[in-house]
Amino acid sequence: MTIAELSVSQDPKNPDFVQNPYQFYAAMHRAGPVFFWEEYGMWCVAAYDQVNALLRDRRLGRENRWGAPLNPVEGREHLTDFDRIESGSLLEREPPAHTRLRTLVNRAFVSRSVERLRPRISLLANALVDALPAGQAVDLLPAFATPIPLTVICELLGVPVERGQDLLSWSHAMCEMYVPQRSRETEERANRASSEFGAFLTAHIEDHRHNGADDLLSALIAVRDTGEKLSDAELISTCVLLLNAGHEATVHQTGNAVKTILDQGGDPRRFFATPELAAATIEEALRFDAPLHMFTRYAYEEVDLGPVTLKPGEQVALLLGAANRDLSAFDAPHDFRPGRPDQKNVSFGAGLHFCIGAPLARLELQESLSVLFERMPEMKIETPPRYRDSYHFHGLESLVVR
Repeated sequence: MTIAELSVSQDPKNPDFVQNPYQFYAAMHRAGPVFFWEEYGMWCVAAYDQVNALLRDRRLGRENRWGAPLNPVEGREHLTDFDRIESGSLLEREPPAHTRLRTLVNRAFVSRSVERLRPRISLLANALVDALPAGQAVDLLPAFATPIPLTVICELLGVPVERGQDLLSWSHAMCEMYVPQRSRETEERANRASSEFGAFLTAHIEDHRHNGADDLLSALIAVRDTGEKLSDAELISTCVLLLNAGHEATVHQTGNAVKTILDQGGDPRRFFATPELAAATIEEALRFDAPLHMFTRYAYEEVDLGPVTLKPGEQVALLLGAANRDLSAFDAPHDFRPGRPDQKNVSFGAGLHFCIGAPLARLELQESLSVLFERMPEMKIETPPRYRDSYHFHGLESLVVR
């Protein structure tokens, strides 16, 4: 079939779509889960089984072997600093570079390593609840959802928590590069943030190497200083990725999960009555309203998608948010059902690029929301929350509760 026959037009900035992309996904599941999204200019896949398989397919990869960010491209001179950081990012590399970089940082993020952070997360959550104004309306995103993952990733990596606001500003500016129809102003802001972020880390790394701290940054510096496994550029890129990814998606998912749980009505504590139920609730929240809805890949050889065949160099969008609501893969996919027997969400991806921070994100969500709802079981949403116009990231503008 041709592009014309499978083309679909859906403005990702349309307000109705931003607030509820799941209606569009359902229509694509009915019409055909492989389609050409005109506004993105690429093939998209919405079916769960196919998305899950393609995430693991080594004929596809994240590394752009034909242009930016790994090679300079005409017209991107104003993105030099952004591209430099992206070029060394674990997320944008394929083996053997990906294998080497992931091996260096993986140990800090496996489940048995992050489990020791549970008391710290509980302490942070309780302190933040203590600080919430009793009986007054408060936006949970800055007051509760943001400080926990930001503090934890800063402490884990070895970056001053007091620089948190700078890190947030830099991270937000860089993440805007992935929002559709971005402006030249957005690109220049992202490049400026990349330059400032890189300069901060360069200076901090130089100070940090002499202080004998026991954290991930010290371990990475030691690797760089004693061998050739980690270049200076890769060290900076790895730190930026971990700091950005370590809080951005978790903040979105915290807000989405709180909204989803409060929308169910009744006593929210019933979803967190045991550690097992808390884990099942978070897993269902990840499926039901994920913080990342699109993950792209490049074809390194021909890949048969069914109605079309990807050619080498073509990009394909794997729609995680759509796959998680696929009627052919989940019973009653639009119902929130913690503990569902068909739980198999792809919110953290799959395969080689499965999210390295997934164990930490799950732990933060389980522990922080258990504390929040135990301490505030009568919490109500004050004003109807709205999602940010930032597809393919999917999170709320604010979450005002009382």
